[in-house]
Parts: sequence; structure tokens; C-alpha cells
Amino acid sequence: MASSGNAIDLQPTKNNVSPAPNYGQVPVPPGYVPPQAPVMMPVPQRPPGCPPGLEYLTQIDQLLVHQKIELAEVILGWETNNKYLVKNTVGQQVFYVAEENNCCNRQFCGPMRSFVLHVQDNMGQEVMTLLRPYRCSACCCPCCLQELEVQAPPGTPIGYVVQNWHPFLPKFTIQNEKREGVLKIKGPFCACNCCSDVNFEVLSMDETANVGRVCKQWTGMLREAFTDADNFGIKFPLDLDVKIKAVLLGACFLIDFMYFENNQNNN
Repeated sequence: MASSGNAIDLQPTKNNVSPAPNYGQVPVPPGYVPPQAPVMMPVPQRPPGCPPGLEYLTQIDQLLVHQKIELAEVILGWETNNKYLVKNTVGQQVFYVAEENNCCNRQFCGPMRSFVLHVQDNMGQEVMTLLRPYRCSACCCPCCLQELEVQAPPGTPIGYVVQNWHPFLPKFTIQNEKREGVLKIKGPFCACNCCSDVNFEVLSMDETANVGRVCKQWTGMLREAFTDADNFGIKFPLDLDVKIKAVLLGACFLIDFMYFENNQNNN
């Protein structure tokens, strides 16, 4: 029997299909921008004599070091292993750095603790290892000063950062793999930064020529007061030996631990 004019069409069409309900989905607020994956620096060609993984440094005359904020440190004051992102001046990631340490060493030795820092490239391969032994922190004791060994690849020393005794100023010598002095680093009389950057100048061995800088950057009142997560900038000549560039990066981490790691503990 033919259907009347009031019959209902039960066949789905493009115009009468209802959208499926979004069960369990949280509505996205207006203006929300999802987190972006980090932009990696392209891998340059490795020149002869350059340790594997350090070819990134051949095209760089500046590095930016950003320490990651750890919630456990902010909320509980519980010292955790430090982690850093190393970037170039256009924001591309060059290295990822992670501290290896045990709980007792972190809590009881604080910023003067010995440590091992593992430096990974953007493929996750460890390209450098930074070793700091435990040393005396008293400025009146010149016989056991701070030192950092830089290995690239891990197990092969390429340079050292050695503290020089001075009653008032932070001073260091950058040494090559033969422990020969290459550069000097001299810091300010007061390494406390209040609303300003703190500069550690990289000098020639006779300290007459300025060739670079390690700069502790001011990150704002709240971050400086409640965290020990620091930002650094490192500047060096573009044509500097790539191994010495790597040692200057290691010097940045030693300076961070010695002078800026205990900000939160003091507060």
C-alpha cells in the first residue's frame, strides 16, 4: 500500500545525521594553544678532529642554558637532580643535560655536592660527560679548590675547569686535555644578582683581552625567590676550538652550582 504524505523518512541523509556525542572530552577554552614540540637544531657536518656530537658547536658563538623548574623543589624544598635545556640564539635545542646523583648527596651536600652531568644530543645519544668531585668550599683553603672534568665522548677527557684561589673574586682557568691553560674566567666581587644580570668575563691567559662571557640572567623576582632554576647565556668566538667551547659550557654548570644553586635554600 502506498504511504501517505505524512510518512517519516527513516533513512539517514547528510542533512539529518546527528553528530556523535563527545563523551569524556574536556572543552577547549578560547585562545588555548597546545604545547609545541621543541625545535631541534639541524645536525651540521662534523669536521675532522671534532668529537662526535660536538659538531653543533662549530656553527655557534652563543648558547642559552635554561634550567628546568622542578615542582618538588618549589613546593617541598626537596632538592632533585638538575635538568637543563641548551639552545642556540634562535631557540633551537642543541643539547639536553641531566644530573646523575643520589638523594643523600643532594640533600646533605647541597650545591657543593659532587655530580655527574650527562649531555645528550637531539638523537638521545650521550655526547659529553661532566664530572665534578667533592671539594672544600672554604675560600680560605686554597689546597682543595673546585674542579670540573669534561669528557667527549664519555671516557675521553677534552678539558678541565679549575678554580683559582682568590680572597675576593671568583676566578677559573679553562684547560685543554693536556691541562694547559687556554682561557681565564673572572667573576664579580658579589655574585648576588638583584634585578640585574651577573657577568663572568672570559679572558685571555694574561687577562688583557676579553674574548667571551658567561652571564647569569635575571629571571624575575618570583622565580629568583622561590626556585633555583637559572638561565645562563654563554658567548665565545665562533672560531674557538670546539673542545674549548664544550669546556666553557661545563664552566657554566660549575658556576651555577657554586654561586646560584642555593638561592632557594637561603630564602
